[in-house]
Amino acid sequence: MGMPRMPAARSALRVLVLLAEQAGPVRAATIARELGMPRSSAYQLLQVMRDEGFLVHYPELGAWGPSARVERIGSRVAAATRLERLAQPVLDRLVAEAPLPATGHLAVLAGRDVAYAGRGAGPRSPVTVSRVGVRLPAVRTATGRALLAALGDDQVRALIPHDRDLAGERPATRQALTTLLAGVRRRGWAIEEGEVDPAYGSVAAAAFDAAGAPAASVGVTFRLADAGPADGPAWAALGEGCAGAARELGRRLGRDRSER
Repeated sequence: MGMPRMPAARSALRVLVLLAEQAGPVRAATIARELGMPRSSAYQLLQVMRDEGFLVHYPELGAWGPSARVERIGSRVAAATRLERLAQPVLDRLVAEAPLPATGHLAVLAGRDVAYAGRGAGPRSPVTVSRVGVRLPAVRTATGRALLAALGDDQVRALIPHDRDLAGERPATRQALTTLLAGVRRRGWAIEEGEVDPAYGSVAAAAFDAAGAPAASVGVTFRLADAGPADGPAWAALGEGCAGAARELGRRLGRDRSER
């Protein structure tokens, strides 16, 4: 199957690449010449890209440059890629050393959701829904609960201000969520027992960056049939493993250097 023809999209991407390679704003005539486009087409494309928030126009210079939106997208992609690369060896080691077959997860907070950004698996690891790119309500998952607990009650209240924001979830009230997160802080890791999938449980701990902010959580998911009761030794061993992995990821993010 051949590559689909989308000349407008292709031209827009070429404009962004050209502008990213320049030290400053570029005139429309230069953009048209460099990309081999008719001037009228180039002007129309630049106007549309400005209207959509991807370009800014410098009227005094008669020139164009990438917007802050483009810079934010680039910085977020770079940050996510860096975090995933730093975390992958940690996830692989966590799964290899787990006392039972488990799948490792790296997750970041995205509003009220948790987004999965990395994964570690071994030969007998269970198949889970939490693949890279999947988002789930933070209150429902161990990775999300670990991150919410790391934020503190005031920040959690800003994210989830009302009981109605927890409709259909467990915990179902703000008070129950506050109690749950207090338990996470005392324990050092979060747990989830059959709330995402009735056959699986999870534990997770938050990793902090050099500024002391929760950057991500590291967790494992496993079959409940393999783990025994949630207050038993297997869950505790998995929790300690996640807490240690989170500390290691924090060190990789510069956490130790910030505390000197």
